[in-house]
Amino acid sequence: MEIKGTIIAALPEVSGISKSGNAWKKREYVLENTEGQFPRKVAFTCFGDNADKIQLTVGQVATIYFDIESREFNGRWYTDIRCWRADVETPAAAAPAQPTAAPGAVPPPPLPDDIPF
Repeated sequence: MEIKGTIIAALPEVSGISKSGNAWKKREYVLENTEGQFPRKVAFTCFGDNADKIQLTVGQVATIYFDIESREFNGRWYTDIRCWRADVETPAAAAPAQPTAAPGAVPPPPLPDDIPF
């Protein structure tokens, strides 16, 4: 699945050690999708190696690719949105500014059409 929007929050990295003794880490972000009638905010997680590979900052426009997974714990269900890829849009290159004449300046005369070269 995928969704595109603007990153509005980048939470600090969280890490720890599992019951089996393995190290883990995750980084959470919030993306705001403004397509459609109502803006939608989606919190998602980059887990494990993806916490290092995917580095997003607030204000970036990105398309994230994710999996949704739910699991049960003590009779309650919890849902994770885990990002496995993010494509960040690069801002379009600004068009070069056209030189403008100062107010009251006289424009240069046109070049003659009979230039020999």
